[in-house]
Amino acid sequence: VVFNYVGKFENGEVFDTSYEDIAKEAGIYAEDRKYGPIGANVGVGELIPGLDEALIGMKVGEKRTITIPPELGYGMPREELIITVPRSDFENAKIGPVQNMYVVTDSGIAKITKVGDDEVTLDFNHPLAGKTLIFEVEIVDIQKA
Repeated sequence: VVFNYVGKFENGEVFDTSYEDIAKEAGIYAEDRKYGPIGANVGVGELIPGLDEALIGMKVGEKRTITIPPELGYGMPREELIITVPRSDFENAKIGPVQNMYVVTDSGIAKITKVGDDEVTLDFNHPLAGKTLIFEVEIVDIQKA
């Protein structure tokens, strides 16, 4: 299936979209990203479960607003994905640890959630974990896989 979408939080804030004009309007535009309809195989786990299920059976030109609870999106935040490391782990970095900064580690990408004198707290949960997501989708094309 090929579709356009706008992803929003419950408060209406846009967090992602396939539309360039909406991305610019929402302040999330990225120059290195290609905007336009995206293609995905539905029913095989390429998309988050709630979106995957909602797209099944939609027709070309059909529009739908889908509310996806965390359980059918990126899941709930998991405590075991939040770890504390010694601040000394950042001694060789070009910049020191800063709260809300994302860092790439051997274990994946993490958000720094707390910086103490001796320790730094890293959160490896997906940034959208625990959030209810609203997707406005429009089917552009359907192709057989």
